[in-house]
Amino acid sequence: MTRLLAAGHRGLLVECDDLPQVMALHRTLEEARAGGALPGVVDLVPAARTVLVTFDDTSSHGRVAEALASLDVRPADDERPDREVEVAVTYDGDDLDEVARLSGLSVEEVVRRHGAATYRVAFTGFAPGFAYLVGGDAALVVPRRDTPRTRVPRGSVALAGEFTGIYPQEGPGGWQLIGRTAAPLWDLDREPPALLAPGTRVRFTRRDP
Repeated sequence: MTRLLAAGHRGLLVECDDLPQVMALHRTLEEARAGGALPGVVDLVPAARTVLVTFDDTSSHGRVAEALASLDVRPADDERPDREVEVAVTYDGDDLDEVARLSGLSVEEVVRRHGAATYRVAFTGFAPGFAYLVGGDAALVVPRRDTPRTRVPRGSVALAGEFTGIYPQEGPGGWQLIGRTAAPLWDLDREPPALLAPGTRVRFTRRDP
């Protein structure tokens, strides 16, 4: 943790140095809350460089800050048993050829490498059910499109920088589309509604058209 900032009357924003530190802190906080070490804390919201900690009126900024300072934050262990989700993908995205060109790989090698990695949800945002997945092959780190699309189909699997994401609903977006899935990313009748929560492991499997 590098800095604590008050976020309203019932929140503390923890600034971190990088995304791995965010993921390690978020996991530590989740475990501490489950073990009763963070009384009054009601929600933990990780982002790319921060974790928002919100609490109820039984706690305060000072009490939460003291609790945070007492935690032993350890690096996230990818071998730790965690929830895992398998997502079937048809690799026929409109930008698949462009990703192959940018990466210097064949289309088949792009597909193989994307499906060979084990991903983890770092954080969520942008839209309900949208998860930012890390852990992919370094060769598939590609930039966003120069011109975003006004409509990206629901279920599109896409790349941008170090992240893989899946669009849970139709909407605008500038990520490179490599495939599509029918997996229900967001369902208000499910508890929790989001299929992919922070910390969840994700594996992509190839599905024929």
